[in-house]
Amino acid sequence: MSERSESNPLVPGGDRSRLQADCESCFGLCCVALPFSASADFAIDKNAGHPCPNLREDFRCGVHDRLRPLGFRGCTVFDCFGAGQKVSQSTFHGQDWRQNPSSAKTMFEVLPVMRQLHELLWYLSEAMTMDAALPIREELRKAFDETERLADLDAEALLRLDVASHRAEVNGLLLRASELARAASRHKAQRPPKHKKAIGRGADLIGAKLRGADLRSANLRGAYLIAADLRDADLRGADLIGADFRDADLSGADLTDTLFLTQAQLNAAKGDARTKLPPSLTTPSHWIRHAS
Repeated sequence: MSERSESNPLVPGGDRSRLQADCESCFGLCCVALPFSASADFAIDKNAGHPCPNLREDFRCGVHDRLRPLGFRGCTVFDCFGAGQKVSQSTFHGQDWRQNPSSAKTMFEVLPVMRQLHELLWYLSEAMTMDAALPIREELRKAFDETERLADLDAEALLRLDVASHRAEVNGLLLRASELARAASRHKAQRPPKHKKAIGRGADLIGAKLRGADLRSANLRGAYLIAADLRDADLRGADLIGADFRDADLSGADLTDTLFLTQAQLNAAKGDARTKLPPSLTTPSHWIRHAS
């Protein structure tokens, strides 16, 4: 599998804790800014810009420990990559939308933009730890620095930002990093999966029977793995950026050294204590409760 330098001094900022949600430093922005509809993920309808009825005056969730039983599974899956606290404490200098209602609309509109920038920072940080990506590390560093510069813009500038164009440019770099990392650990699968669906970028693998499959170094970017059976599958070195793992069963799967896996993807899936994860990610609490 590809080697990584987790403590590489070339990685800006060192650890990625600031790119993880810190709800204590956020004004409950995801609970207000984002819309949701009654579905398997949400128990009710809520329009963008309207506070969720579960949001307390202190900006904490009143049912945080019961979200899934109460039908708010979508809340447990969402990850802002630290954008919430960035907007709250940096862009708006700690002035919340309740105290300053005139800023509320702008604050809520800035959140999705900041989230995209912070997601890119997360991926770029990871790419710079890949030894195989050394040939493009300086390009990755420049992209990281530019993304950080954009994240530090004021609210009005952020709303004018062509974030889609910047994202497309960064994605090209991330793809190159992925290709280098996967080429460094390329192999011929010893146990090819027995199913009729093609494996590859953007593949439709909804409900695919991939138990025990050897998917090392596979390109699964944007793949639809909804409700796929990935029990005991080997995904080491696979590129999982944007892969949809909703209700996929990862029990016993090996996800160490995967590329661009996020906590949100894990939270959307099923798994157990045997599932092997990268050190930067944690076992979702509902996996533990399900196992018990």
